[in-house]
Amino acid sequence: MTSWADAIEARVRGERQRDAPLAPRTAIRVGGAADLLVRPAGPDDLGALIRTCRELDVPLFVLGGGANLLVADRGVRGVVVKLPHPFGEERSAGARLVLSAGAPTSRLVARAQKLGLVGCEFVAGIPGTLGGTVAMNAGTRTGEMSDVVRRVELATPDGTGWVDASALGFGYRIARLPPGAVVTRVEVELREGDIAASAAAMKADVDRRRATQPLTQPTFGSTFRNPAGEYAGRLIEAVGLKGYRAGGATWSPVHANFIVNLGGATARDVLALVNLARSRVAERFGIALEPEVRLAGEFLADERVV
Repeated sequence: MTSWADAIEARVRGERQRDAPLAPRTAIRVGGAADLLVRPAGPDDLGALIRTCRELDVPLFVLGGGANLLVADRGVRGVVVKLPHPFGEERSAGARLVLSAGAPTSRLVARAQKLGLVGCEFVAGIPGTLGGTVAMNAGTRTGEMSDVVRRVELATPDGTGWVDASALGFGYRIARLPPGAVVTRVEVELREGDIAASAAAMKADVDRRRATQPLTQPTFGSTFRNPAGEYAGRLIEAVGLKGYRAGGATWSPVHANFIVNLGGATARDVLALVNLARSRVAERFGIALEPEVRLAGEFLADERVV
């Protein structure tokens, strides 16, 4: 590791940390360390980092806010990059806003409210960063990022440029970003509207989620995508797993599609719950649950989702 890490540290300005713990940087507080964590000082440094990783054949993983992410107990090999906030120029023109991908999702709501714009109410209460919400096409039953995103700025080994949302292949909880690309800024289009009504709708939605989801505990949110015409939580509860525990992790007794870290949970504990739910639901209902959670790092063969 020393030679490639030395090369990156010599070429890239910003914060660099070797053997950086990642569990505190994820919503569920699980996982090992990154060989090298980099927070580039600016766009030029991000470009240098991406090019250097390609040149040296070093894996590069982009860490957003750590929501919907499970890091392996053995950690992540190579470089983990986390964009600082702000990163790149933010601006607004009419109903269009350009925001840093490293900004928390709450930044979009705050800017919209200040400018008298509505249309992003679904974002309220969603954890993570704007870049991460684009990559996951995050949303709720009232909307998703593909409804408002018009363009994204991508950094690649060949340079930085804007890409229309139509080229991102948005789907249910997914966006198809080019391999090796890092979202640096996001352009959204909202509309003028009743700010008071918008704020009231967001409060009602957040209050509802707080009452029906274990948001005060370490959890990465929904574990599985909802199958067509069904709810993953209902299926998991129906096969008797609501409240079921494996090591330091449990299927939440509040919402059966949420895994909670009770303290000291490992990625192996979490994956045991994931695989048990998939097998039981498939056996009883013939439905293959698809994880909404991303895996990052060096998982052993028997730790993968099966």
